[in-house]
Amino acid sequence: MVAPEYDKARHAWRFSAGAGNSRMQMQYTKLGNTGLQVSVAGLGCGGNSRLGLGRGKSEQEAIDLIWRAYDLGVNFFDTAEVYGTEDVVGRAFVGAERQKVVISTKSRVMKGAERMTAAEVVANLDASLNKLRTDYVDVFLFHGVAPAHLEYVHDAITPALLAEKQKGKLRHLGLSETAPNDPEQKMLQRALASPVYEVMMLAYSLMNQGARHDVFPKTKSQGVGTLLMFVVRNIFSQPALLKSTFAALAAEGKVPKELAERDNPLDFLVHEGGAKSVLDAAYRFARHAPGADVVLFGTSDAHHLEANIASILAPPLPVADVQRLQWLFGNLRGIGLDVPDNMKSAGKTGSS
Repeated sequence: MVAPEYDKARHAWRFSAGAGNSRMQMQYTKLGNTGLQVSVAGLGCGGNSRLGLGRGKSEQEAIDLIWRAYDLGVNFFDTAEVYGTEDVVGRAFVGAERQKVVISTKSRVMKGAERMTAAEVVANLDASLNKLRTDYVDVFLFHGVAPAHLEYVHDAITPALLAEKQKGKLRHLGLSETAPNDPEQKMLQRALASPVYEVMMLAYSLMNQGARHDVFPKTKSQGVGTLLMFVVRNIFSQPALLKSTFAALAAEGKVPKELAERDNPLDFLVHEGGAKSVLDAAYRFARHAPGADVVLFGTSDAHHLEANIASILAPPLPVADVQRLQWLFGNLRGIGLDVPDNMKSAGKTGSS
């Protein structure tokens, strides 16, 4: 293990990229045609944990977690106005370090049942820049756009954000989906007809593979960057939920009954030469999907953070396991897309 060094500027211990796991070496890729070189593992700053803030941890502890991810090679950080974490992300990266990271944030396009105006979304962008302590954001996303609102967002709000882009306030414009409320990802498929959206945040997991057929072929051919959310949700970490979900799917004839009868319906993925756990399998399956750029993960714990990154950086699952997952679950849509509690209370459905 490499010994940590004390960072006087940060008043915190700084770990080298190999600390705790000498085999961990971050991998980087291009985010579509944006020109941004990003880590394949991206730290999502929302979810229930919200960098630990949702678990009762302090802002300094949240900043320490961000630094730990950075020290392990993560350079992509995703936040949003509704997450309440823009301020800690901004405090983590100031001065010269801001230039070393890629920051993504988002604005709602709805206030309850009412559509927001372009001026209100621009005001959200300005507020985000203020909280992030920066004069630009690398990626700015319209947050949780429902199919019914895409045309309005494209025609009424997007031109104003493109004008802000010309001013240098954002480098690349994109959008995220309302995953549980749009299981067939119709909004994303329609949005791909417009050349103005350079990045898309979408749900993809071993139980929700629709993007493999419906989205990835177009994002790849058009050079649209992809940010994968909902890769690991409660269904993979809560055995009772996994078992009850499979029981319901089997009753509908959507999965073989023999899987529903097992204590862990996905335990066939854990074996010598395969995944170490179901969570490990979920991250590796998404990471190596053709068309995946960044796999987003959230956490409130440094050890959990390291384990997530290790899985994302691990080799692909065995070909036989991938083929079995595609055969078993390739036709499923919208399975396991539970929304974080803080997003439910805000009436939102898009989340990292």
